[in-house]
Amino acid sequence: MDKEMIHGLFKTNHYVVTNQTKGLTHEDSLLQLPFRGNCLNWVLGHCLVSRMDVLKMMGIDGSWTEEERLRYKYDSEPITSADDPAILSFERLMADFETTQEQIAEGFAEISDQQLAEKDDNGRSIAEKILFLAWHEGYHLGQTEYLRQLAGKDDKVI
Repeated sequence: MDKEMIHGLFKTNHYVVTNQTKGLTHEDSLLQLPFRGNCLNWVLGHCLVSRMDVLKMMGIDGSWTEEERLRYKYDSEPITSADDPAILSFERLMADFETTQEQIAEGFAEISDQQLAEKDDNGRSIAEKILFLAWHEGYHLGQTEYLRQLAGKDDKVI
C-alpha cells in the first residue's frame, strides 16, 4: 500500500469527523451513552492521541503535552463530568484535529517510501503502524454517528 492510499484514509476520516460534528457544542461533546462507552469529547481526544503518534513516526512534533495525552489514552477513565479539569474543550479538539490534518498531509508529502518501509524490532514497518492507526481512527469515528444523534440532531450525515 502506498502512502497516497494511506493518506487517503486520513482524508476520509477528516471528512467524517468534520461532518459528524457540525453544529455540536462542548456540552454536546460531553453527553454520555446510557451503556458502556464514551462521549464524543473522549473519542475525539483519543483519535488525536493516535494522530500525535502518526506525526511522531513522521518526524513531526505534536502539540499535546503528556498530561493532555493521558486523559485520552487507551484505557483512560470515561469522561463523566464537565468539571473534570483534564478534559479539553470541544473547540480545542476540533482545532487540533484540523491542525493535525494539515500536518499529516505535510508528513505524507515529505516522508519517503524508504522511511515508510523501515521496520521496528517487531518487524512492523512504519507504514503498517500508520495504516493500523488510520483504521483505529476510522473505528472510533464510526461512533460519532451515534454520539451526534445522542445530542438530538436526528439527521443523516453520511
